[in-house]
Amino acid sequence: MSNYSQNNGLQKRMIIMTVLVFVFFIAYEFLVLKPKQEERAALAKIEQEKKENAAPEVAPVVVDANAKTSLEAPKSTDNKIVTKIKTQSNIIEIDNLGRVAQVTLLEEKYKNDKGEQIKLFSADQLRPLETRFADSSTNEEAFKTSVVASLSDIDATNTKQELVLTQTLSNTVLTKKFTFYPDGHYDLKVTSTNDKKFFITNGFRPNVIADMYAVHGFMAKLNDGTLKTIEDGDLNNEETLTGLKFVSNFDRYYATVVYNFEKSLAATLMADSSGNPQSFIHGNSDISFSGFMGPKNYNDLKALNPELIDVIDYGWFTFIAKPMFTLLQFIQSYVGNWGWTIVILTILIKLVLYPLSYKGMMSMQKLKDLAPKIKEIQLKHKDDKQKQSMAMMELYKKSGANPMGGCLPLLLQIPVFFAIYRVLINAIELKGAEWILWIKDLAEMDPWFVLPILMGVTMFIQQKITPNAMQDEMQKKIFQLLPIIFTFFFLWFPAGLTLYWFVNNVFTIAQQYTINRIFEKKRVAKN
Repeated sequence: MSNYSQNNGLQKRMIIMTVLVFVFFIAYEFLVLKPKQEERAALAKIEQEKKENAAPEVAPVVVDANAKTSLEAPKSTDNKIVTKIKTQSNIIEIDNLGRVAQVTLLEEKYKNDKGEQIKLFSADQLRPLETRFADSSTNEEAFKTSVVASLSDIDATNTKQELVLTQTLSNTVLTKKFTFYPDGHYDLKVTSTNDKKFFITNGFRPNVIADMYAVHGFMAKLNDGTLKTIEDGDLNNEETLTGLKFVSNFDRYYATVVYNFEKSLAATLMADSSGNPQSFIHGNSDISFSGFMGPKNYNDLKALNPELIDVIDYGWFTFIAKPMFTLLQFIQSYVGNWGWTIVILTILIKLVLYPLSYKGMMSMQKLKDLAPKIKEIQLKHKDDKQKQSMAMMELYKKSGANPMGGCLPLLLQIPVFFAIYRVLINAIELKGAEWILWIKDLAEMDPWFVLPILMGVTMFIQQKITPNAMQDEMQKKIFQLLPIIFTFFFLWFPAGLTLYWFVNNVFTIAQQYTINRIFEKKRVAKN
C-alpha cells in the first residue's frame, strides 16, 4: 500500500476512533454499567432476605493459607440504639452490638430528593465498627450480648467527647474507647482480654449515590504510596492486604474510612453475595485507629491528614485530575461561586491548549483546501497507487500540509477532557452549589434541560464552521449525528459537567471562527 494511502487511512481511523472513544465512554456508562448495577442491587436484595450480613471466611491475624477460620454473623434481633453522638456535621447512632447503626449528615446542602437530611446507610448492610471474633463460639455469643455504654447521649458539637462501650462475654471482655470530635471524625481503641483475636470492619460503603457516573467500592493506600481499588462486583476471591495506611469503602460522594498513619493496618477482603468488597481489619487483641463516615470533601480530608485526599478517586487520569481540582479550588476561593469557577477553569484550559488547537485547526483548513486537488490526483492515478502516493506527497510538501496534523492535537487533548470529567463528577463540593436562576445544584441534572440543549446547539454550530476534509459519506454521517447523540446523553449529566462542555464549545467556536478568518486573509494575500 502507498505511503499516502497509509497516512490517509490512518488519519480517517484516528478521527473515527476519537469520536467513538467519546461516544463509547458515555454510552458504556449509561447503557451497560447502570443496568449491571441495578441487576446487582436486585440480587443483593434477594440475598439479604435470606441471610443478613453473612461473612465468608476470614483469615486470622497471622496470614496462613492453612489456618483459616470461618466466622459468621449470627442474625441478631432487637438491635437498639444505645448511644447518640451529635457533632457539628453529623449524628452518629451506636447500636447494642457496638456498631455504627446510622450516620445522618446535618449540613443543609446534604439532603435527598425528598428534602430529608441524608443518611449514609441502608437497611441490612454491613455496619461500620462491627467486631467479629476468630473463635466461632465467642463470635456467636458476641452477637447475642449487648454492650454497655458509658453515656446514652453525647454532645460533641463544641469539644471532643469520650465514650466507652463494654461487652462482657464468658471468656473475654471487649472494650471500645471512642473520642469523638466536633468535625465528625473519631479516634478508637479496641481491646479484648485473654488474648482473644478479633476483626473489625469499616463497614460496607455508604449507599447514597452509587451510580453509573463514578467508581464505587473499596480502596486502600499502602505504605509505598500506591492505591489498591476494587470496584463493587469485582471481588472474586478472598484477599489479604498488609502495610495499609487507610481503608475506605465509598460511593460517588461519601465514604467510611479507617486510617492509622503511625502503625500499619492489615485487612482481609471478602465478597458479599454480589461480589462487592467488604474489608475486615485485623485487630489482634488490641488495635487503635481513627476514622470518619461522611462526604469526601477535599478540604475536610486534607485537614485530617493530607494523605487522606487520596480517598477521592479520579480513575485513570488522577495525575491530571488532582492538580486540576487544586486549581479549581484556588479559583473558587476568589470567585465564591462554583458555576463561574467552572466557566473560568474552562477558559483557562482552552487558553493553555490553544497552541495545539491552533495547529490542528490550521491543518484541517489546509486539507480542506487541498480536497479538490486530492480527488483529482486520485482519479488521475487510480490505477497506479505508487504514482498516486508520490503525487500526494509532492502536493503536501508544496502546500505545507500534514495529513496527521488535524488528528494528533485532538488526541493529545483527550486526557484533559476525561480528567475534567472525573473532577466534576466526583466533586462533592458541587453538591447544593447554585449557579444562575434555575440551576440550584450543579451536582444534579439541569431540571429544565437548558444546558444540554445549548450544548447540543453549540456542538452543531462548531461542526458547521469546522473544515471537513472527509471524503467518505459514512464518516460524514457519523459526525452529523454527534450533536444529537451528545445532547441525549447530557440530558441526565450533572449540570456542572454540562456547563463545562457548553462553555468549551462556545470558546471552540470563537477559536475556529478566528482561525477561519486568519486563514482566509492569508489565502487572499497569496492570491
